[in-house]
Amino acid sequence: MIYTLLVCDDDELIVSSLAMHLQKAGYHVLKAYNGEQALELLEKQEVHLILLDVMMPKLDGLSTTLRIRQERNIPIIILSAKSEETDKIAGLNFGADDYITKPFNTLELLARVKSQLRRYTTLGSFKQDEEVLINGGLWVDTRNNKVTVDGEPIKLTPTEYKILVYLLRNSGQVLSIHQIYEQVWQETAYSPENTVAVHIRRLREKIEINPKEPKYIKVVWGSGYIVEKY
Repeated sequence: MIYTLLVCDDDELIVSSLAMHLQKAGYHVLKAYNGEQALELLEKQEVHLILLDVMMPKLDGLSTTLRIRQERNIPIIILSAKSEETDKIAGLNFGADDYITKPFNTLELLARVKSQLRRYTTLGSFKQDEEVLINGGLWVDTRNNKVTVDGEPIKLTPTEYKILVYLLRNSGQVLSIHQIYEQVWQETAYSPENTVAVHIRRLREKIEINPKEPKYIKVVWGSGYIVEKY
């Protein structure tokens, strides 16, 4: 199980830095830059922990915490400067679970995140969702047909989506072109090579940073395609 974390801070450098450390630790990271964006993401995607700044435009961290607590028991870690002692206390009173000061010690940050996730998954209301397919930064919610790569939403055609889901459900296995065609198009494959190749090329252009050197969908010459497990 790969946990999805939401990092929310109006400082883009802080968000990028936190996301980098968390992704290296194996977490899937979503990014927001104010409370309104954070709440919108929570409505669209399953999140297991939130790192939330206090001072933000549009909707501050304390108000966002109150809104989240009306419906969710997700762990919330408040981000605050050393001088903002009142914000730390207020955050905890408003329903946050912990706080960490800026600048961050990476090891301390990861330890606090791990601790809160452990509490949530063993004592909270968390339920593992088998309908969410995750491989590295590639995330597919099959209930709502949502696809994200490194937290960014990706728009796929129905056929591209079916191919991706089929490959992800069989991660680590080499799937032949005939297998892919018959599974996705639901008809007998006679000469499907060009059809499948064209759709996978378009799919790669949408989900890969460099389609010519794909991270996710790789060709096995003479055999088919594979999504390697991360």
